[in-house]
Amino acid sequence: MRQNIHFVTKYINNFKIAQNIKLNSEYFILELLCPEKLSEILPGQFVEVLVENSSNTFLRRPISIFDVNYENNSLKLLIKIIGDGTKKLSELSINSKLNLIYPLGNSYSLPNCKDVLLIGGGCGIAPLFYTAKFFKNYNVNFTLLLGFREKSQVILQKEFSELGKIFYTTDDGGFGERGNVLQHSILKNNNFEKIYSCGPEIMMKNIAIWAKNKNIDCEVSLENLMACGLGACLCCVQKTKSGNKCVCTEGPVFNVNDLLW
Repeated sequence: MRQNIHFVTKYINNFKIAQNIKLNSEYFILELLCPEKLSEILPGQFVEVLVENSSNTFLRRPISIFDVNYENNSLKLLIKIIGDGTKKLSELSINSKLNLIYPLGNSYSLPNCKDVLLIGGGCGIAPLFYTAKFFKNYNVNFTLLLGFREKSQVILQKEFSELGKIFYTTDDGGFGERGNVLQHSILKNNNFEKIYSCGPEIMMKNIAIWAKNKNIDCEVSLENLMACGLGACLCCVQKTKSGNKCVCTEGPVFNVNDLLW
């Protein structure tokens, strides 16, 4: 896989809802069937979702791709209910339609080192699932470290555990180790050569600082507001060392050395 690939061809299609899986009061998964053969989707890419019948949702919503199944010609989106738009998505019924623009953005790069760490928090675990699955196909040795506020927020344990080594933190210590992800003992006992992260910005900024201090290469997936996904609206612009860049087209994945963090 080339590093940070940009796709010229984008598609827009009405996907059919195959499953709407409620994980807890906040999170759910939509499994979507594509009406035509899926194009190649790389880890870290996302879709822009059209939310219909929502009076407060005027723009498309960017959602990370959680998983892809080329045999079933389907993809999955892990979504957190935040506002009216995501609530409407959580209410979609089986066989109803959902319009997507896809695949959007660049991707995490394929590592050329032995020991890799994937760190996620909250809904930021979504792109890391497909990334871990993708890396596994390339025999990359990786460790997953996921952080949540509390035990009730921990989701998809079985699915993640089937991918490889996984560790957890919760703020209150109700599941896994107590504290945030950077306080986990796994960071003291291993010499990771590459880090991939997605989650709250404050978490990724702290990971970036830690990685730089340890001289570890680190890529993060930013979650800026992205209304169009095509670089036209400019609402997702991120300041970098080489000027302003649209997260939706030149990201969402950036090396932390390129960011003004």
